[in-house]
Amino acid sequence: MISPVNPPEPDGPEDGHRAEQAALRERISADSLTTRRDYLRIVATVSGGLAVGSAVVSAGVLHRHGDGIAAPLKVADRLESGQAVSFDYPGEDDRAMAIRLPDGTLVGYSTVCTHLACGVLWRRDQGVDGDLYCPCHEGKFDARTGAVTAGPPPRPLPKVVMVEDARGAVWAIGTARSGEDEQAGLCRGLRDRNPALADAAGCPTRKSGK
Repeated sequence: MISPVNPPEPDGPEDGHRAEQAALRERISADSLTTRRDYLRIVATVSGGLAVGSAVVSAGVLHRHGDGIAAPLKVADRLESGQAVSFDYPGEDDRAMAIRLPDGTLVGYSTVCTHLACGVLWRRDQGVDGDLYCPCHEGKFDARTGAVTAGPPPRPLPKVVMVEDARGAVWAIGTARSGEDEQAGLCRGLRDRNPALADAAGCPTRKSGK
């Protein structure tokens, strides 16, 4: 019968200290190898995901805000200066925001960044009107116009056309694609659906026979 073999006892405190150091070095070496492998795997995964995401967005495969037509949607009973409200429009997966700028101007935008579709936030404390900010890659947009002011976004934010009715309620009544004139985007379908709202938004009246 074979008896278990025990490791030799250290001769003294100094030998014990050396043994502990050797064991610690082995653990650190193993941990470092695992960390390096995990790091390379994570980098490869993230880089690949960003590359695929960028290609998909550039190719126009993902749904772009402003495509399609939706019925008017009331988003707030009232919106005071310096306030904002988030909502989904024109579809349930289309994130959007209405903002009442400090001077009373009412604006609306898609809050899907035109870079890689991260969520965009309104930062009230940035400048006179605040700014629209994408935290993923430091993208910035002008809160008054939706134009790109910093970072990698290639296009302005698509607009959501907002109006205020006689009671002060705020409505989303149409969308415009990135870079498209607000009126042109709105009037693509609104005139036929709701002439009164089309008039409120300033849509030109169609000439007879057109």
